[in-house]
Amino acid sequence: MKTELSRKLGIEHAIFGFTPFPAVAAAITRAGGFGVLGAVRYTDLDDLARDLDWMQAHTDGLPYGLDVVMPAKKVEGVTEADVEAMIPEGHREFVRATLAEHGVPELAEGEASGWRITGWMEQVARSQLDVAFDYPVRLLANALGSPPADVVARAHDHGVLVAALAGSAKHARHHAEAGIDIVVAQGYEAGGHTGEIASMVLTPEVVDAVSPLPVLAAGGIGSGEQIAAGLALGAQGVWLGSLWLTTTEAELHSRALTAKLLAAGSGDTVRSRALTGKPARQLRTEWTDAWDDPAGPGPLPMPLQGLLVAEAVSRIQKYEVAPLLGTPVGQIVGRMNTERGVQQVFDELTRGFEKAVDRINRIAGRSA
Repeated sequence: MKTELSRKLGIEHAIFGFTPFPAVAAAITRAGGFGVLGAVRYTDLDDLARDLDWMQAHTDGLPYGLDVVMPAKKVEGVTEADVEAMIPEGHREFVRATLAEHGVPELAEGEASGWRITGWMEQVARSQLDVAFDYPVRLLANALGSPPADVVARAHDHGVLVAALAGSAKHARHHAEAGIDIVVAQGYEAGGHTGEIASMVLTPEVVDAVSPLPVLAAGGIGSGEQIAAGLALGAQGVWLGSLWLTTTEAELHSRALTAKLLAAGSGDTVRSRALTGKPARQLRTEWTDAWDDPAGPGPLPMPLQGLLVAEAVSRIQKYEVAPLLGTPVGQIVGRMNTERGVQQVFDELTRGFEKAVDRINRIAGRSA
């Protein structure tokens, strides 16, 4: 499963795996892919350094990357407290009422929310890069468009390639103009923030728009056959995220959430603004239904919504309140019905890829 890009990076398989869990990212790299650690949750830089130390010790000298969330434009002088003050009291009351309706307990006195949206703020992401560039990361990915020009230049000065996600050919062309090295064409089926164009349509559009830049296909991919399809559409690799959530190395710390993921079908996700304020595909729950109900106040824009619901999400997760419990995940969740190790996932992906290539070769009359 080699392409020009995979050879450039020195990886066996052109599979890029995004995950918030260091153990999963390291396992992806050791399996012959390219593990990309999501940094958005690291508001404590000591925690990021600790986990990058661990990654360095558990990747056998093989390449890995980091994913941050950094807007190309920023508003100067705005603090988290300033943003918090913009949240209407009516929305706060809606959160309190929804949690009370489902009997969600309060956090213990003095216990801080474990899920914060501060990682979406540019100054936090820049601090994360101050740490990351002390390590031999080979790729910096940005989930919120092209990073600022000085960040792209700084990455290149460190010999680090820069990738950015795109939901349309227009976005992809903007990335190319910004000096991005790799464009991730993320289709509508993907988990997390995503646009409105399906992968089968989006991938070749982006490939044509930014040629000769390498493109990774993303969104709804979870089998070797789908990887073969992405490469046939012109991609030089695939970007997989949701698939790793039910691996044995994942650290969801919630058997209830794992059970919901294993039981979910491909129709059990929804593209909702309930979590961050931007449309993000996630498990459909009574929490997303409440925010998407026209009778409610509706989600606030980013980053207000993330700050508003941070403590609520922590309480739902801590007490595993099943009707409200969810996570960002793509439509591929319908195939995530068993817990497997990362290496087993890779074995299945490569077997499926070989099967698809053999099938096409037979159709083309190239093999018996």
